[in-house]
Amino acid sequence: MLVLGIDPGTAITGYGLVKGEDDDLSLVAYGAITTSSDWPLPERLQRIYRELTALIEDQQPTAVAVEELFFSKNVRTALSVGQARGVALLSAANARLPIHEYTPLQVKQAITGYGRATKDQVQQMVRMLLDLDSVPQPDDAADAIAVAICHIHSAKLTAMLREEA
Repeated sequence: MLVLGIDPGTAITGYGLVKGEDDDLSLVAYGAITTSSDWPLPERLQRIYRELTALIEDQQPTAVAVEELFFSKNVRTALSVGQARGVALLSAANARLPIHEYTPLQVKQAITGYGRATKDQVQQMVRMLLDLDSVPQPDDAADAIAVAICHIHSAKLTAMLREEA
């Protein structure tokens, strides 16, 4: 299983590709798609779409996991993040990949065992789970990797429950 995790945003969209085999996790690639706040929103969204589409074509993930929108007090920010999230979903849907969505609480629970973990605790667990020397940067990439790991854990649990049924 090769999962593309995405942490959407208009300024920075983090991504992480994690391979899960049996109980082993390995980091395949990670990074961030950045856009300038000087660009018009349609151009920013177009860049995110093009780069995610190219990444999907190049890496051929078997599934995509996207973080659900966390509603903030800033409605303008929430709307632009929602638009970036829509572009991420579109790029995965056009590639006919299964799409899985997780809330920040679900991701924290899957990675640390505690749904109210801090961002630093999640990032340190990502580092430990993947046996990395340091936390992947930028933070958005580390968050995307956490979303991918969350899906791998969730898919394993779902498979185990199916076997017992």
